[in-house]
Amino acid sequence: MIQDALLRAAVWVTAATPTPTPTGGPSDDQVTPGVVGFVVTFLVAVAAVLLALDMTRRIRRVRYRAEIAEKLDAEQAGQSGEAGPDGQDDTAR
Repeated sequence: MIQDALLRAAVWVTAATPTPTPTGGPSDDQVTPGVVGFVVTFLVAVAAVLLALDMTRRIRRVRYRAEIAEKLDAEQAGQSGEAGPDGQDDTAR
């Protein structure tokens, strides 16, 4: 019974509240970014693409340098582990 009374009161209150009518929207100049907004967005997008390309190039360069350093370390380790002219290991001397 109380729930029914509260429901009727809620319907009566919302029905008594007038619905606002729009008085007019903002002009197109206030809503659209225009040419300046497009240019700024385009420049930000170009900068992001250029930064991504530069980052990819730098990461690739670091990876290649690491591979070359590993190869040089392996060659140095292979040379120091080779036997000398008398058949003994160079590291045992």
